[in-house]
Amino acid sequence: MTAFPHRHLLGIDQLSADDALLILDEAEPWIGFNRGKRKQDGRLAGLTQFNVFFENSTRTLFSFEVAGKRLGAQVANFHAAGSSVQKGESLIDTALTLDAMQPDVMVVRHSQIGAAADVSEAVGCPVINAGDGTGEHPTQALLDALTMRRRKGRIEGLKVAICGDIRHSRVAGSNRRLLPMLGAELRLVGPPALLPDDSRGLPTFTDLDEGIAGADVVMMLRIQRERMEESVSGSLADFHALYGLTRERLDRAAPDALVMHPGPMNRGVEIEGSLADDPERSAIREQVEAGVAVRMACLDLLTRERRG
Repeated sequence: MTAFPHRHLLGIDQLSADDALLILDEAEPWIGFNRGKRKQDGRLAGLTQFNVFFENSTRTLFSFEVAGKRLGAQVANFHAAGSSVQKGESLIDTALTLDAMQPDVMVVRHSQIGAAADVSEAVGCPVINAGDGTGEHPTQALLDALTMRRRKGRIEGLKVAICGDIRHSRVAGSNRRLLPMLGAELRLVGPPALLPDDSRGLPTFTDLDEGIAGADVVMMLRIQRERMEESVSGSLADFHALYGLTRERLDRAAPDALVMHPGPMNRGVEIEGSLADDPERSAIREQVEAGVAVRMACLDLLTRERRG
């Protein structure tokens, strides 16, 4: 078994290109495994996995749970809404309490940037960042890369446009780091108020038609409705008119351009529903499938040292 050189997975910056490609290569066989009739592998048998989520989640929480169980782990889910967090218990006290139960890996989601890193310094097991505020979401970027590689046959040289609410997106935060590392040509597209202050040297566009022109991949991001009034003037209908992806708009991209979205979607706002559901153009369901495989690979890699 190939050793993974990191104890935790907290963000993309800690990875080299070889590290990222190792995760993608390890994830690839799990796609076929997960399509089989029986989906049980015992390599994590006897290990305990805690999914510690302080924010709501469907795709990330459920896929980490499925990933752990298919690998044979004992999986327990922590939900802040029904915990002593509601009585004022801090993040670190919560982490120390859970650590006393001797988990072998923790998956942490929190609204605070850097929360998973803080937890990793307090506990005695590997920690995976499942999203920290507007910071990073490394496994999402990895599953996006795997989806692109499977559909396009490569990542290097792909022209990728990430569009929408980039300022508040931890998905964009990780993809802005990972995709250029793997050789993709990345561009950021959105209203001025929703573009990041620091583009990390990437080209930015405030016109969607211009930004997606010739793109091989168009990744739309969820518009966070609760922040719209603060960040964008006008209605959601206005936003869709200016920045919503439609079939007509997609014609400006490459002829075989792939449409992606990390979910959850606001249909009719950032993307046209029929386009999102078109299996010829959309890889949204494949992203979900790749998410289970990537998270299986991460759980396997990060627990290899503990398993001996």
